[in-house]
Amino acid sequence: MNVSAEKRILSTAEVQRLNKKYKPLKLNERIKELYDDFDASEIMLTSSFAATSAFLLKLFSEVNNDQKVYFIDTGYHFDETLQYRKKLSQLYNLNVKSLSALKEEHDFTRQDETWKKNPDFCCSINKVKPLEMIKKNYSVWVSGLMEWQSDHRASLNIFENRGDILKFYPLLDVTKEERDAFIEKHDLPFHPLVAKGYHSIGCKHCTVAGGDRSGRWNNDPKTECGLHL
Repeated sequence: MNVSAEKRILSTAEVQRLNKKYKPLKLNERIKELYDDFDASEIMLTSSFAATSAFLLKLFSEVNNDQKVYFIDTGYHFDETLQYRKKLSQLYNLNVKSLSALKEEHDFTRQDETWKKNPDFCCSINKVKPLEMIKKNYSVWVSGLMEWQSDHRASLNIFENRGDILKFYPLLDVTKEERDAFIEKHDLPFHPLVAKGYHSIGCKHCTVAGGDRSGRWNNDPKTECGLHL
């Protein structure tokens, strides 16, 4: 595969070859290989700095410490999330850049309390749209999704074409037990709210304590913010 800094759309056959190549690799090998197959300028890494974000961020910091990490600042994060972002940024010397909605659009959701009546629309304005603005600049989008986290995530592959960008899920086939063992072995810091029973952490209006993703959008069938659909 020729490396180019220009945005590329990979064919189905190319994506299949990548999945076959990356499937048997260890986690750090997958990330190292990514920088052989793609130029660093083609790679977009996002992090929610939620429950166990230290897992993926530690791996990337060890392979390419210059990698830009995008954080979508919805304006509704728990203070603990912003503290966790600061802690991990300092711990792993991360290059974090925040993205936010247009002020007038975010202000509308705050005044309207959109999350109460139309959480999909609130997520669209404060999470999906800000990222859409930069996605056009990248060929690959890296995410820390794991297949055991929801039914939707269990249907994914390590590489998948999603619209006009290639998604890369290096942690996809990591089990919950393997994740926890890695965290314990490397003494990775959890998000402060994990100790209070929060296991999937998003915006404060739409998150309560609960196992896995059951605490997100409480009493609503919604399980995804829309970023990864």
